[in-house]
Amino acid sequence: MQIGEVAARVGLATSAIRFYEGKGLLPAPQRNESGYRVYDPAVVERLEFIRTGQAVGLTLAELSQVLEIRDRGESPCRHVMELLDARINDVDERIEDLKGLRRDLVGLRSQAAVLDPADCPPESVCRIINMTG
Repeated sequence: MQIGEVAARVGLATSAIRFYEGKGLLPAPQRNESGYRVYDPAVVERLEFIRTGQAVGLTLAELSQVLEIRDRGESPCRHVMELLDARINDVDERIEDLKGLRRDLVGLRSQAAVLDPADCPPESVCRIINMTG
């Protein structure tokens, strides 16, 4: 399969495929007589794995680790579970951070509701935002 065909099958730009290849996430393809890349059809599944892994928040470095384990002939499932546990913890922390930010914004909005815009000093862009500092 040439790179354009692979790209069409997985819905990626050819530049993304070359990028993944350069990062070592894909095996180096064969080259035909004209020098064009010729990929093994198995690369499609590997690219779909990479896309799905990124969609759940795994980094390319983490996905590379998983692929290296698989390429050694071992099952990467235990490692993937550890990565997912770490990602869940990251998401939980981010949710708590966002809840705190929301509380701050609601408080700021409440304070702003009682301000008279006419009292906003001309040297201040907006007194509401300056109240956060």
